[in-house]
Amino acid sequence: MVADALVYHPALAHYLRFVATTVGRDKLLRTIQYFSRFYAWYLYRTNKPQSAIDPYNAIKKQFGTTRKVLRIGKFVEHLKAAAIALDNKSPIDPVLRYLAIGRQLGYAGYLTLDTISVVDTIGVKKLASAKRLQDSAYRAWGAGLACSAVAGVYTLFRLREQERSVNLKEGEGAVEAKKLERERAAVRLQLLSDLCDLTVPAAALGVASLDDGLVGIAGTVSSLIGVMSQWRKTA
Repeated sequence: MVADALVYHPALAHYLRFVATTVGRDKLLRTIQYFSRFYAWYLYRTNKPQSAIDPYNAIKKQFGTTRKVLRIGKFVEHLKAAAIALDNKSPIDPVLRYLAIGRQLGYAGYLTLDTISVVDTIGVKKLASAKRLQDSAYRAWGAGLACSAVAGVYTLFRLREQERSVNLKEGEGAVEAKKLERERAAVRLQLLSDLCDLTVPAAALGVASLDDGLVGIAGTVSSLIGVMSQWRKTA
């Protein structure tokens, strides 16, 4: 009876739906990868022996490689999303429309260059331009994240303007206010994720002097946000 209760429990069914998605598996691997990056830094800073640090460095490296392989071909998804945003004829704010196109093209560029560099990462063929390809990939990712972050800030501004025109004394106004609050919470969460992710290309390209501890914990936070988002989608 206990075994049946566990096997048929809704939470287990939800978990299986979650890990059945590529995004779900990627977010879990990413969380472990970036936490390992943070924890390896923490062990180093607290003068732990190298033997204690090496397992977490190995996890960081191997999980990063695994995720890179899983992302092969994913650039097509973002190219399609950019094309859809470009062809969108609905009455949408042009600022958000162009930022959406920029975001998707940035991600597409990042994943395209990332896919090319896979052969070097897994040791099939060493590329003389591997470092240049990776730096260009980080620049493209940073550009996409910057577009997403700017879109988040702009959307928060627009939501604030909409709230000012809502009459809370009316029933429909109260419902509209709650709807705007939910939208604002979602936008804030996405903005936090984007700002956390921006630490990765910023550190890799030397734009900002960020150590592995900050980048690792920021990556862990954004990964957990992604896990929660995908978990809700598979409910």
